[in-house]
This record gives sequence, C-alpha cells and structure tokens, in this order.
Amino acid sequence: MSQKVRGIVARAKGQPVSLETIVIPDPGPGEAVVRIQACGVCHTDLHYREGGINDDFPFLLGHEAAGIVESIGEGVREVEVGDFVVLNWRAVCGTCRSCRKGKPQICFSTFNATQKMTLEDGTVLSPALGIGAFADKTLVAAGQCTKVNPAAKPEAAGLLGCGVMAGWGAAVLTGGVSRGDTVAVFGCGGVGNAAIAGAKMAGARTIIAVDLDDRKLAWATDFGATHTVNGSREDAVEAVRRHTDGFGADVCIEAVGNPKVLEQCFFARDLAGTVVQVGVPNPQMVMPEIPMIEFFGRGGALKPSWYGDCLPSRDFPMLVEQYLQGRFDLERFVSETIPLDGVEEAFRKMERGEVLRSVVVI
Repeated sequence: MSQKVRGIVARAKGQPVSLETIVIPDPGPGEAVVRIQACGVCHTDLHYREGGINDDFPFLLGHEAAGIVESIGEGVREVEVGDFVVLNWRAVCGTCRSCRKGKPQICFSTFNATQKMTLEDGTVLSPALGIGAFADKTLVAAGQCTKVNPAAKPEAAGLLGCGVMAGWGAAVLTGGVSRGDTVAVFGCGGVGNAAIAGAKMAGARTIIAVDLDDRKLAWATDFGATHTVNGSREDAVEAVRRHTDGFGADVCIEAVGNPKVLEQCFFARDLAGTVVQVGVPNPQMVMPEIPMIEFFGRGGALKPSWYGDCLPSRDFPMLVEQYLQGRFDLERFVSETIPLDGVEEAFRKMERGEVLRSVVVI
C-alpha cells in the first residue's frame, strides 16, 4: 500500500520551493523505500529549481542523503530492511559495454526506480538525480543504496552521496594525485574543499586553494591547503606558478563550472600536467577558446570528472571507515543542520557563500 510523507518540491522554474505531501508506492522488483535521516543541500538542487538541468517540473529535490532501508521489493539482494545506507545517483547496470570492460564507475546505463512518486493529486514528480531525498522517505532503485557502517552520523555520511564524493574523487580518482604532487583547486566550496581534503590524504606536498572569497579560503586552509590565492586581488595563474617553483601544478582542479576558470586551470598546470573539471556548468556555457598549439604543446590530460569517477559500492564504505578512524573529517563539511522546511533559506545562504553545507536532518 502506498504511503504519504512530506517532501520539498520545486513546482516551477525560479519559484521558491514548497513543503508538499508526497505519495510513495510500495517498492516493486529491484526497488527500495528508504527512511531519510539526513540530506545535504547541494548546488545541484538549486540548479534543478532554476531550470538549469531540465524542464521536467515539478521536481522532488534532494539527493545527498543517508537513511535506513524500510522496505524492499522482489529480487533485491543488495540491501536488507534495517540497513544504514548512503544513496547514490549512479546505480550501475553490470551489463553495459563499460561494465563488461571492468569499468563500472563509468557505467553507460545507470538506472533509477521504475515506479513514480506523485503529489496527492496524482501529478508525477521528477526526483532530483533519481533520488528525491528532501522527504521523510523516498523510493529508489536498490542499487542506489550503499550499505555503510551504522556508527557514522547520518548528516556526515550522507554528504558522500554527491558533493564530497565528487570532490574527493576528482583529486584522487580522476586526477590521480599521489605523494609529492602539487595541486591547485579553483573554487573552494563543498566540492573544492573535498578535493583539497582528498589531495591531502593522497600525500600532495603543495595544495593551492584559489577563490574570490576570503572566507572560503579560510575553510580551504582548515581542509589542508598549504597556500591560498584570492583571484580578485592577484593573477591566479601566476600565483599558482609562484607557489610551484615557477612550473605550475601537477594537477589543477576546476570546481566552479565556469569556462574562464577552466582556462585558468589549463594555463596554471605544469607541462604534461592534468586538468580535472568537476564543477557543473550550465547548458549554455561553451568551452574556452584555447590555441591548438597550446593544447598540443603542453601535453598532459584534460579530464571531466563525473561523480569523481567513484564506484559507490567500493568508495562509500571505505571513506566512512576513514571518517570513523579520524582520517577524513566529514563533519567539518556540515555548516549547519536544518529542518525539512528550511531548504529555501539554505539556498539563499548557499548563494551568499555563507555555508559549505546545510544539512536537513529529519
């Protein structure tokens, strides 16, 4: 039998979100209903509200979440009722050409729940990133549930569901940062600071944080940046070179989603260095115009990082254990905890750069 719960819905482009009654069906084959305990307010949710992802309104927002599996459908083997899980938005299929090559982290056929959640009047909802976790409960594909150690605090563990995993993975998995490397991270919000934390864990000797906001640069220092650069007061490219013996960084990470920042990363890296883009651009943005001789002559690699190239079943439990052992301070990302009806104000704080993460706790 279906059940009714509360959820945060974006009904129209650019309009304030509202707290609505959501109808959730019982889980069908391969599906699970998860009781949400905590969900981070991610910039991607704001992109949905602003119509920057698509126009499939109304959206059930929220996707960076942790909770308890309440019920499962037929054939589910990944999780059991009562499991503490972090939700992910890339449930791998196991059968596509990428999965068959042994690269499930870039699965080309990820999936979500088949059934739809609705408003009380039957209007079908589009769950953000196939999750919709600004709600008391949500319906997902069982493969979107990753079981982790229940000793972790939900408000910390849930952040692995998107932003923290994306940033950490951009540095460690996509960028391949290793001991002794020099790293520059452009954009020091939640994702950028996760990249800084990842670079530190990987053993980078120099980590340069670049932003326009001194408050964010202070946060970056807390996460492990060895140098900070305020791009509003000095040339960021020249500053990165100055802090890397004049050469540029081995790995430059773009965590803003802006063509001009991507161009800065391109020129701030060392010869044969790597540029990683993890910042999410809007659909109207185009690549910077870079002379082909520069592209050819500098060598190295330009890499987009989708979800930090993570494999949730492998990486979520590992990072939770790192957190529980005191090696990865997930709680430092939590600026505040808020009630379910506090999401709209959290968006405003995010836009003003006042928080790393507001986290809804239910």
